[in-house]
Amino acid sequence: MTDEERRVPARFFQTETGNVPVLDWIKELSKTDRKIIGEDIKTVETGWPIGMPLCRSISSRKGLWEIRISLPDSRIARILFFLHDGELYLLHGFIKKTQKTPDSDLDLAESRLKQVKADEARKKKQEKKQPPKKAKRKGKKS
Repeated sequence: MTDEERRVPARFFQTETGNVPVLDWIKELSKTDRKIIGEDIKTVETGWPIGMPLCRSISSRKGLWEIRISLPDSRIARILFFLHDGELYLLHGFIKKTQKTPDSDLDLAESRLKQVKADEARKKKQEKKQPPKKAKRKGKKS
């Protein structure tokens, strides 16, 4: 699938050291689980905005959403994400073990959300400081 076919492309959160926690978590799962999760991410990318039963906003955490994934053997997975500059930032993934999403999982996703926003603000600030690049002239050298 090309980026043009995606209404809202997904980006995996990356730590400052280059780790990609959600992707690492997905790779630890079975092939069947990975396939289901990948299909659900793709459905969100191509169908956004999308609601229940696949997506839901986390009302207690502004800007945070969850992809609600049903896995074999009555297991439930969640990927917490937020929307930023037309992209889905996949922040945290886990197998849900209780009815209520643990605060520790929500706190981790919220911390990563803040990190992405801070990194983006830092990049924009650096871009403003850099002088515009001069166009190279074509022609003879003197």
